[in-house]
Amino acid sequence: MTNKLAIIGGSGLYDVEEFKDREFLDIKSSWGNTSDKILKTTFNEKEVYFLPRHGRGHYISPSKINFRANIDALKQVGVTDIVSISAVGSLKENLAPGKFVIIDQFIDRTFARNKTFFDDEIVAHVSMAHPTSNGLMNACEDSIKKSNIDYQRGGTYVVMEGPQFSTLAESNLYRSWKADVIGMTNMPEAKLAREAEIRYASVSMVTDYDCWHPDHENVDVQKVIKVLLDNAAKAKEMIKNLIDNYEKHIDPNDPTNNCLDVAIITAPEKRTKETIKKLKNIAGRVLIK
Repeated sequence: MTNKLAIIGGSGLYDVEEFKDREFLDIKSSWGNTSDKILKTTFNEKEVYFLPRHGRGHYISPSKINFRANIDALKQVGVTDIVSISAVGSLKENLAPGKFVIIDQFIDRTFARNKTFFDDEIVAHVSMAHPTSNGLMNACEDSIKKSNIDYQRGGTYVVMEGPQFSTLAESNLYRSWKADVIGMTNMPEAKLAREAEIRYASVSMVTDYDCWHPDHENVDVQKVIKVLLDNAAKAKEMIKNLIDNYEKHIDPNDPTNNCLDVAIITAPEKRTKETIKKLKNIAGRVLIK
């Protein structure tokens, strides 16, 4: 099987200018429209895809991102590995603006989003105990080190609904849970990638301390944007390294690779052809024999 990498860019990362070979794909999905056209490129002889999560120009609110269409479209073009790059607030003193965190756990506090492909007629329960892929995390760490970026390996990301920032009480609650960072976009993205059997890793770029910090009581978007631009430049360096090295770190025994084998609970006679057709990109491997 050919490995294909996709980068999903968050706030501040809407393009990678170093990708000179450009083809923009408008992929149709049973789940609606993707955030934007998917950039297909060849970089250092590797086929790579890039999708800006909020659209180019940042016009899609976190709650309105069509995560299902994004993941389905990436699956359609053969993507096997996704690295999500996201802007986050820090919940810990030692995670200062500019630092990168390789996420290994999530707390999903979102409530207004479609979180599964299996919500109509065919029911599946995938494990999310370890929501990010260890091999892909290793690749991210290797790439970050090569770029000399200050980082932390491992961290818990609280995903809030947004688009407003936290109240002080919420921020202190999340700190009491020992969470590391807070953002608005990695859920349900990570859940849907798992359902699609796509390996997933998340690199969070700290833009500010959340409002718990006395110097950041009022999170200022203009100040955040300045850090975002610095972070985006560092992220682009990391991405170039990642393209070169990620295949070396792929784990052939990653549980993501075949998680649907033990996930679908609906009796075969209850699965209609219409729903199987809708799910063919995501789960055709196990639904279509």
